[in-house]
Amino acid sequence: MSDPAMEQVEPASAALAARLVGVSLRYGKRLALDGIDLDIPPGKMVALIGPDGVGKSSLFSLIAGARTIQQGRVEVLGGDMNERAHREAVCPRIAYMPQGLGKNLYPTLSIDENLEFFGRLFGQGAEERERRIAQLTHSTGLAPFRKRPAGKLSGGMKQKLGLCCALIHDPDFLLLDEPTTGVDPLSRAQFWDLIDSIRADRPHMSVLVATAYMEEAARFDWLVAMDEGRILATGTPEDLYARTGTKTLEEAFIALLPEERRHGHRAVKIPPRDTGASDIAIEAKGLTMRFGDFTAVDHVDFRIERGEIFGFLGSNGCGKSTTMKMLTGLLKATEGQAWLFGRTVENDDMATRRRVGYMSQAFSLYSELTVRQNLELHAQLFHVPAADVPGRVTEMADRFDLDEIMDALPDALPLGQRQRLSLAVAMIHKPEMLILDEPTSGVDPIARDQFWQMMIDLSRNDKVTIFISTHFMNEAERCDRISLMHAGKVLISDTPAAIVEKRGSGTLEEAFIAYLEDASDADCSGDQVPAESQPAAAPEPGRTSSSPMFSKRRVVSYAWREGLELTRDPIRATLALLGSALLMLVMGYGISMDVEKLPFAVLDRDGTTTSQNYALNLAGSRYFIEKPQITDYAQLDRRMRSGELSLAIELPPNFARDIRRGNSVQIGAWIDGAMPQRAETVQGYVQAMHAQWLSDMAAQKLGVRPSSGLVTIAMRYRYNPDVKSLVAIAPAVIPVLLLLFPAMLTALSVVREKELGSIINFYVTPISRLEFLLGKQLPYVALAMVNYVLLILLALLIFRVPISGNILAMTLGAFLYTLSSTAIGLVFSIFMRSQIAALFATAIGTILPAVQFSGLINPVSSLEGAGRAIGTIFPTSHFVTICRGVFSKGLGFGDLFHPLLSLAVAFPVILGLCVLLLKKQEN
Repeated sequence: MSDPAMEQVEPASAALAARLVGVSLRYGKRLALDGIDLDIPPGKMVALIGPDGVGKSSLFSLIAGARTIQQGRVEVLGGDMNERAHREAVCPRIAYMPQGLGKNLYPTLSIDENLEFFGRLFGQGAEERERRIAQLTHSTGLAPFRKRPAGKLSGGMKQKLGLCCALIHDPDFLLLDEPTTGVDPLSRAQFWDLIDSIRADRPHMSVLVATAYMEEAARFDWLVAMDEGRILATGTPEDLYARTGTKTLEEAFIALLPEERRHGHRAVKIPPRDTGASDIAIEAKGLTMRFGDFTAVDHVDFRIERGEIFGFLGSNGCGKSTTMKMLTGLLKATEGQAWLFGRTVENDDMATRRRVGYMSQAFSLYSELTVRQNLELHAQLFHVPAADVPGRVTEMADRFDLDEIMDALPDALPLGQRQRLSLAVAMIHKPEMLILDEPTSGVDPIARDQFWQMMIDLSRNDKVTIFISTHFMNEAERCDRISLMHAGKVLISDTPAAIVEKRGSGTLEEAFIAYLEDASDADCSGDQVPAESQPAAAPEPGRTSSSPMFSKRRVVSYAWREGLELTRDPIRATLALLGSALLMLVMGYGISMDVEKLPFAVLDRDGTTTSQNYALNLAGSRYFIEKPQITDYAQLDRRMRSGELSLAIELPPNFARDIRRGNSVQIGAWIDGAMPQRAETVQGYVQAMHAQWLSDMAAQKLGVRPSSGLVTIAMRYRYNPDVKSLVAIAPAVIPVLLLLFPAMLTALSVVREKELGSIINFYVTPISRLEFLLGKQLPYVALAMVNYVLLILLALLIFRVPISGNILAMTLGAFLYTLSSTAIGLVFSIFMRSQIAALFATAIGTILPAVQFSGLINPVSSLEGAGRAIGTIFPTSHFVTICRGVFSKGLGFGDLFHPLLSLAVAFPVILGLCVLLLKKQEN
């Protein structure tokens, strides 16, 4: 909460950009925001400063309307964000750029296509979109790259494109959540120069920024310091300096922390390194890594001495992590060589690898194991002798201050403690070298200082070589030497002071920017802001944009974008087309109710021509295939157990003689009953063949066949005269596949946005729930209809099942059915948060009712209870009726009115359910 001694200065205007009163937010048991009271002045550059996990992003999502307000009141641009009407009215006046490089972008879409998508969402016509896209790309220096996919842009260019997408509709309130994290200093400087230029033309625009870089926050008009979900203080940078008696924002932030957080903190002390004769710990010559045509690391050379702290600086994607993986043997270099402690780095050289500790950029320990168990596990993985493991674990706990959390799970720990645990795990086997990939990213200043003091002690006292990458210039100044890296190349390697001196700069960041500018000019990358910018014309402040209840343009925007992504993703297209065709072949031939070509053998204990004639009667049928005779019961049991025989016939001794004398004869028929339905069919076949044989024998002996009575039944089969399963199964498989694949692909299209984070665009843009759902659905309906044509061709050309009815009636049914099947996929997507879960849930939730309750094998009328209810309302049942009716029974529109009507009703019901269940805010 705001400090009484640092009351905010009320702006001259009565209106505020935002006001939060008593706002609290929980994620389960974790309190993310704790009673926040905050006024954000209008027309100012306001920064929220603090490390990761203090509640900055949560606060942003509440102000943007992307998250449900649990407690308190949030007012933005003069209205309550808890009211749906105000959120919808104010949405076109707010722009939200979420945390993460390009998180609101679509990687397969070009710069132009991303901007066009956002322009359509905000209701802009083609002429207006093109004008704004041209102005924004020119002002940001992106104009030469308008056709380049967003996924192939540098970190700085992604952030500029994200900013363009946020500014496409001229917002009054711009929210930027850590927009420069992971971006090199040059791109950071260009980004803020661009913001200043835009604000010069639009002075009324309020800008709220979250940042972990204290040095860039010093340029803002108003600061809000946050820690553990609370406001520490607000005011101008000069106010904070005056209050805390400090000279930098990082020092001021530390001074503002509660006493219990600051207890024991002391400034980092760096004793001089012994520069006497030292061994070479790491050496690289011409180290190169290519991924296809892309060169991630380009002929890197450096040499690091034992006990040295060597810093690796550069933006995300410049090749730092790739270089580190090559040095540890995790990646094999395309060219060049690397040596660790004088030995060539090899992928299978475990002896050398045990001398290295590696701490990855992301937390990579086991969250289901306690701190103690993680330490013990990694000690065993690095072959620490069993007798030494307890002592080594105790030593790491003491050294890295983990004693009080040894039985806690890592997920419950603050970020700083997790980083200390990662360092302890990396040191558990006492390596001679540590490779640390951005170990302090997002950590609060106190934890970062503690972490660095530990590393300095390891370097100076234990002679551990430390190879560390970082984005923070004040951390780089603590290294003995640093390398500046850009686009896979090392620009310079030297001590921080020497680099500043060589460049004639005032600070290390200024020197780094100068080297990056030279490299950018040499590469002609164009990733810089032109001298003259032409931002979009500023509208009048406080405007309101009318947004229709339903906009075809917004539906088309999402459908157009989804269609582009679908055509550029060969895996999804292949899954949709070839997958369904393959399953059509498998199911068409594999699902058969025909009981034919049954293997049988005879145990003939009579050995006469009559007994042989009985066996020939079975062998001459298309239903049975005779196998070699059975010699005894043991062989009969063995051959039936192995599955070689489905039927065994035992003819008793004196079979022929007893028949001639009219004595009663018992023939044994052993049937494989593992599949009851099949066994009953075999029983019927055997009884019918037996009766036929007796009739033939009577006709042969007596000259006449025995009478079967005055009334006989003459069997005739309509629609499928040969009673072949394929004629019934092939048309019924089409509805199953038109349910399975369209539903899966539609569900994945929504859940993929949740995983990537681009779902935020649905939360914070004017698109309604119905528009979003229809836009996501339509491309997959079109794809499903292509699938339908392919499956019909397979049925006609491969399975030779002719169409005897009205194909237009079936096509109309297919269209109505694919609307329902894709809507079912949308239902599953609402509840799933990962693509794997969505894939399994949708597959199981569609294939089971489609196969069991929709008439594929057993008629719906024969089902009972819940199965009958599911079969009656499930769309697949009605389309199975349509497909079989058109293929086999010659049915048309009039005959199929009721199933067509059922499908027409099913779609709006399912879609309406989706609209009710889908939330336009995160909980």
